[in-house]
Amino acid sequence: MKDPWLFKPLDFGAIGLALSITLVTTVYLYARREAEPRILITGEGEQWIFPQDAKELVTVPGPLGDTVVKLEDGKARVLSSPCTNQTCVAAGAIRGHGQWIACLPNKVLVSIGTRGTDGAADESRDGGIDGAAW
Repeated sequence: MKDPWLFKPLDFGAIGLALSITLVTTVYLYARREAEPRILITGEGEQWIFPQDAKELVTVPGPLGDTVVKLEDGKARVLSSPCTNQTCVAAGAIRGHGQWIACLPNKVLVSIGTRGTDGAADESRDGGIDGAAW
């Protein structure tokens, strides 16, 4: 009587193929280069994209007036805004990937995320507002 636990030659080929596919998929998914973080500023109908190391003073027009955003030392902060509660100014500076500041009355959003080479936002890493925020 034959031992049922012995491997046949085709078994080794199938196991080798499965391991190869697993290895190639793992390398493809986890070894790809991440896009460089960008500071994204969105105003009413306009969007600005800056590298995270930019040094700029950006005036973003909104329905209430101009919101001034300062970019410096890899950080972004709202210096002034025409809204009454000034929550966006009090929020301070953001530096980390996925962080954001919103001035809702003036419809301005400042966030740190990534952009692909085609300029399209990568929604999975963009730092956008997710379902947990609602």
